[in-house]
Amino acid sequence: MKLHELSYLLECEMHGDPEHEISQVGFKKAHKNSIVFIANKRNIPQQINKFGAVLTTLDIKKSLDLDNAIISNNPSLTFTKLANIFKRTLSQPKTLDKDKNFKIGKNVSLGENPTIGCNVIIEDNVTIGNNVTISHHVTIHHGVKIGDNVVIGSGSVIGSEGFGNVLDSDNNWNHIAHLGSVLIGSNVRLGSNCSIDRGTIDDTIINSGVIIDNLVHIAHNVIIGENTAIAAKVGIAGSCNIGKRNMIGGMVGIVDHINTADDVIISATSTVNKDIKESGVYTGIMPICKHSAWKRIAVWITKLDKLSKFLNFK
Repeated sequence: MKLHELSYLLECEMHGDPEHEISQVGFKKAHKNSIVFIANKRNIPQQINKFGAVLTTLDIKKSLDLDNAIISNNPSLTFTKLANIFKRTLSQPKTLDKDKNFKIGKNVSLGENPTIGCNVIIEDNVTIGNNVTISHHVTIHHGVKIGDNVVIGSGSVIGSEGFGNVLDSDNNWNHIAHLGSVLIGSNVRLGSNCSIDRGTIDDTIINSGVIIDNLVHIAHNVIIGENTAIAAKVGIAGSCNIGKRNMIGGMVGIVDHINTADDVIISATSTVNKDIKESGVYTGIMPICKHSAWKRIAVWITKLDKLSKFLNFK
């Protein structure tokens, strides 16, 4: 793609030769047909003069020995658009091809411009919006509803039954049938090998704009608020209500029936075992121990400040 074509698609100012051709985005592999992304002066590569063009701010461009440039006030955001342009050239949307060995059930509503990988299973009564990408080996169970512009990573399962079980008088587990479904809004990105369980009676809901990393489990009846970001290996137990614009770090565990406020950040590996009622950054990391011991420790931790004042510690 020529430099002026890229700048037009990115809606950015262009400097240099408009006919200069760009064939890839690079950082370590410098050549005359690659464009390098620079968000700050600390990350300028040593071989900057060997690149064909740079995506950066006007201030950084003035300090570089490079004529060709695309200028952006927010180069990080512009880079996401640039990367998606090149992604489309590498992987064009595929039409529905029976040779790809996917199976679609009865009464499935499939929107315009779908991209469907190999070995995909879509069960009965599923509704899928426009411009949805479903990668290889994905299973979408019956009754699931998916909005527009959704991306589902390889190996993910949507609408499987949750972990609902009750002990009987003989201490045998009895599984609870899950009669709800999963509702996914628009502009949601779901990573690979994720599992979103259907609701027990009501639905599990992933609202619009949510982004989810790989290997995430969302249990039955969970509601995820708009534009929330969830990193890898997070587990959210049943009936939690996660607020809007939350940012949940990797390997966080959230126990069942937890509510979080909007604009909450939870540090990686934290355990959330009580409601978070105010926005802010939260961290909860302690060594594992017997629960009876932990309850005693927790009481003392909450009183350390009062104890220090009582003992006149400064």
